[in-house]
Amino acid sequence: MVDIPSQDTLFSIQSAEELQNAALHIFRYQASENTVYRRFIKELDLKVDTVETLSDIPFLPIDFFKNHQIICGDEQPEIVFSSSGTSGASQSQHHVKDLSFYTTSFRKSFKHFYGDIKEYTLLALLPSYQEREGSSLIYMIDHLIKESECTLSGYFLYNHDELFDVLTRLKKDNKKAILMGVTYALLDFVEHFQIIFPNLIVMETGGMKGKRKEMIREELHEVLCRGFGATAIHSEYGMTELLSQAYSGGNGKFNCPPWMKVSIRDINDPLTLLAPGFAGGINVIDLANLHSCSFIASQDLGKLFNDGTFEVLGRFDNSDIRGCNLLI
Repeated sequence: MVDIPSQDTLFSIQSAEELQNAALHIFRYQASENTVYRRFIKELDLKVDTVETLSDIPFLPIDFFKNHQIICGDEQPEIVFSSSGTSGASQSQHHVKDLSFYTTSFRKSFKHFYGDIKEYTLLALLPSYQEREGSSLIYMIDHLIKESECTLSGYFLYNHDELFDVLTRLKKDNKKAILMGVTYALLDFVEHFQIIFPNLIVMETGGMKGKRKEMIREELHEVLCRGFGATAIHSEYGMTELLSQAYSGGNGKFNCPPWMKVSIRDINDPLTLLAPGFAGGINVIDLANLHSCSFIASQDLGKLFNDGTFEVLGRFDNSDIRGCNLLI
């Protein structure tokens, strides 16, 4: 059995060296215990013992989550998260062996970027996610709402009048708040309501879900900034296949928590990684995916910057229109 880092070790990572060391141990574990990933590596004719750096690690195409059970060992998963499958295509499924990795990941990630959830009222406008089963986003928001310990925190579905009343009350009381919304629902709201609320963080999780015409990010954020009186719109980059999230503070550049890392691959040569500044496919290392696969080649297009932040430019033409990561 390959040695693997403990949960405490993973979520205490602070440096690039610590991330690489943990990732290499996890790669060997998953190459041994994950049947699908092991076969994928074999098809590449790659010898596991030749992998010595992060750039040597192969990334599993994300579509494998649609047709295969991506999990280490043969134990039953504690939960199975599923994607929205907006376009009518088959859903991705993430078989999660140990839910504590997910709860620890989103709690620590939120605290890393925003501080203590108890300082906020958390409001959620996520109709497409609430109306189906298996959403990892709803699982996360459920927990964060409960942990905010604020009676005004909660979901609003299509109740825009009630949401406006709550926002008005929070503004009057000078309370800090976060409004997490799916893109089209936030646009629906600002078409009928406007509020100038400096203490409000508006965070879009991406995706029109086929409800509205796609917009470029700058145009979208300009409309939302006007509607909420905000100087910036925050964003979350997450998906069913990941147990971690990256966040943007409003400039379109996403930051990863210390146990997550993004690289960019050449779209014509997927095993080749590109230098910062070049656009290509987004590869994600997510060490919270300890018992599934931590090395995923997404269907998103993006660009990496020298400071380690990244930008999402869109999706491959033939990829499904779904998920929390559509920021076109």
